[in-house]
Amino acid sequence: MKLCLVLIAAVTVHGCEKEHSFRKHDRHIKRQNPNNSFPPVLDHNERILVDSFDSSSLATWSQYYSHKRNVAGESSTVPQWTANRWAKHGFTTRLDSYHVFLNYPVHQSLQLQHANGSNHYVSLEEEVLKLDETTGEPNRVPVYHGYSFSGNASAEFVYVGRGSQLDFQRLKNLGVKLEGNIALAKHGGPFRGLKVKNAQEFGMIGAVIFTDPGDDRNMTEANGFKAYPDGPARNPSSVQRGSVLFLSTYPGDPTTPGYPSKEGSSRMEKETVPDIPSIPISWIEAKPLLESLNGHGLTSQKVNRTNWIGAIPNAKYSSGPAPGVTLSLSNMMEDKTTQIWNTIGIINGTNQDEVVIVGNHHDAWMIGGAADPHSGSAIFIELSKAFGKLLKTGWKPKRTIVLASWDAEEYGLVGSTEWVEEYIPWLKDSAISYLNIDVGIAGTIPDFSATPDLHALTLSIARKVIWPHGTHRTLYDVWEEKTGEIGALGAQSDYTSFVHRGGIASIDMGTTRAPLDPIYHTHSNFDSYHWMEKFADPGFVLHKAVGQYLTLYLYHLADDAMLPLEPANYGPEMRAYFEELELTVASANAEAAVDIVPLKNAISAFEDAAQHFNTMRDSAVKSNSSVALKELNRKARDFGRGFISQGGLPGRPFYQHLIFAPGIDTGYAPVTFPGITEAVVAGNLTLATEFVEKTAEAVLAAARVLNT
Repeated sequence: MKLCLVLIAAVTVHGCEKEHSFRKHDRHIKRQNPNNSFPPVLDHNERILVDSFDSSSLATWSQYYSHKRNVAGESSTVPQWTANRWAKHGFTTRLDSYHVFLNYPVHQSLQLQHANGSNHYVSLEEEVLKLDETTGEPNRVPVYHGYSFSGNASAEFVYVGRGSQLDFQRLKNLGVKLEGNIALAKHGGPFRGLKVKNAQEFGMIGAVIFTDPGDDRNMTEANGFKAYPDGPARNPSSVQRGSVLFLSTYPGDPTTPGYPSKEGSSRMEKETVPDIPSIPISWIEAKPLLESLNGHGLTSQKVNRTNWIGAIPNAKYSSGPAPGVTLSLSNMMEDKTTQIWNTIGIINGTNQDEVVIVGNHHDAWMIGGAADPHSGSAIFIELSKAFGKLLKTGWKPKRTIVLASWDAEEYGLVGSTEWVEEYIPWLKDSAISYLNIDVGIAGTIPDFSATPDLHALTLSIARKVIWPHGTHRTLYDVWEEKTGEIGALGAQSDYTSFVHRGGIASIDMGTTRAPLDPIYHTHSNFDSYHWMEKFADPGFVLHKAVGQYLTLYLYHLADDAMLPLEPANYGPEMRAYFEELELTVASANAEAAVDIVPLKNAISAFEDAAQHFNTMRDSAVKSNSSVALKELNRKARDFGRGFISQGGLPGRPFYQHLIFAPGIDTGYAPVTFPGITEAVVAGNLTLATEFVEKTAEAVLAAARVLNT
């Protein structure tokens, strides 16, 4: 319960699909100057950029990407094709390669043996659909977990809910035997790698993870919707592939923590990958496993854990184990140190010491990936075309623009992490912002997570884009109606290294599902071009709107004389985070032992510094002083480095941002004031006090940049 108090405000939990709290507030609107005119008023350059987007072209790019097998490290064909397209539109392009540890499937199997000796062989294949050609490709990608342990396990098994630390601890406290057994967990909550990590730490010898239709909200066959491909509900055979890296400890190549993975780099022991095998399965194949546990072990009512019960018919979600009912799991993997390729495209600006980076990734778990990542990939091609048209008018950006299409994101943000580790000194000196689009189109709700200094820009640009669904509505109108929320940043995509190692202002943007939107089959063969064209975005009109949004966002960061960062927006956000921290401390009865007043005082000092900064910047704009404005732009760029000035979090030094970080047992989802919060939740009040001091000093360090 204590941890939940912290995560109420976090709206970023997903296996590339988000779960929202839908809690609205107005603290994102600092210094906002709303323009409610319709249609939006655009200047000449904005109009060129917006009018460059074409839905039929976006469909063409999507079709190309989502008909290629592009598992990380297998080929440079797709990244080179991307480089060629960008170059055609005026970008200087190259491929940046790294030599990283990856692994690939050789043989996987899973068998259920009943107490009477009968066997059930669990299918690890997704349905081949006549209507969806890529589902039947001869070289389609097998079902597996990236970075999973190669080995066999045979034992009784226990249903462990979402596989959080609290789920495992609850079962252990109630006397369920975990050691020596296999874990059966459903998706949702913690990142999948942390489910396997938790199983391993509680003495289990294997893990099986399935997708439960209970997490599909109202879009289910039980509610009368037909399953894909005949309708928008989940195809019962869909399987969520994915990485099982221990993401909340360290992203990137697990053999080169903290430094770039090049040919000849020294290699460390792998501490962020599992020591037990794991396999993903569909809900229809999980059904007989769960049914075999009915009436054995603890009832779901006795376990009494949030999100424990799903919606698989005839499954009672008993914990088990069932005497004599076993699973035999085989997961044979091939380990490789192999090459990956990041595509980089550059337009040099007039200010060489300022750069804006915008990224997506190109690797996918299947022949498909029309949502993840190729809705973003397709948008990138149109974005490059838009800027190419602007370049032909004689325009040149004030700040350098870098496009990046990362490799091996799916294995654990590998390509982007290695790149940041190589270029971190330059990035800390020059990077204005990092913009990320991964799952650009997965539903009909505009979705933003960003550092607070980008909140005002996030909303002002949203007012400039017409939303294709409905009448006389902007992207902002739909966002405000559906969520009105901008999330904090955890470790969900390639922004991670930029935020948590560089202290760089960042945003992750895209769309997510409304309750009655078609199911997005995360990391499944059914995340296909046919699904996108038929169900998710017919006509590719959402691709167009989101692409226009990203393009205008990049344009203003690259070209506005006054850098559109608002440091002052950290003030109200930190106030809100502080209120949540007070609740966490109180719920732990730790008020006497953990004095958080120094952090409150530091936030007040930051707010004073930010107000002083705003006054100075307003004066520079009024006086048209380019020298003063350049210095103030530098402060707006650099103040966020203060939040990473005190070293990393306990046991995970990669994560250095002390205002928010991925939760140690969530992976994707952020925790605010993480050093303090997680120490309080863990009962380590001495450590919590230490991080009150460190966090307060980080806030003051950011304030000093704005004040000096």
